[in-house]
Amino acid sequence: MKNWFKNNIFLLIMSTFVFVGGYLFLRLAYNISDKFPFTQEIILVVLGTLATILITAMLLNKQTEVELKKEQSIKFIELKTETYQRLIDMLEKISLKEQLQEKDFVKLQFNSHRLAIFASAKVLDEYENFLSVLNTNIEDRNLSSIDREKISYALAKLTIYIREDLVGELDSQTRYSANDIEKQILTNAQKNH
Repeated sequence: MKNWFKNNIFLLIMSTFVFVGGYLFLRLAYNISDKFPFTQEIILVVLGTLATILITAMLLNKQTEVELKKEQSIKFIELKTETYQRLIDMLEKISLKEQLQEKDFVKLQFNSHRLAIFASAKVLDEYENFLSVLNTNIEDRNLSSIDREKISYALAKLTIYIREDLVGELDSQTRYSANDIEKQILTNAQKNH
């Protein structure tokens, strides 16, 4: 609300000037124009028109501001979604490898930087947990089935936080709670192994 007043201060000053000046002018016009009955009506029409123009300008200014914020929000969500999708795609490619190479670890580390730009704090924490589980389970650079299961579980937990970051508000409007969704994601991860 404070920014709205700062952005529209000129229009507010002009509105005040028109109304105060108009009132004073009307008082003066009533005293002077007793002999001219249409003068009062013309003054009222002019003042009404000016007031309408100023109010319309303020409303259009606010509408434009709201639309710009909405557009920025949509772009941000698109970038966030794209970043998460690229992360999941890369993790899928890495998980399909029998043996990991040094460049795979470098890619994972660079994803931390990409996520730092867009992701929520919970996603960043969980991604660090995922990397820790990954590093612990692939010290020998080979992935066993047990290693894959642990990594899959860590990835499922990461996915929960990514989902919460992207559509958490929409989930609260459905009949499923966040706990129900979390249980379903973890169950799906366990079923796959």
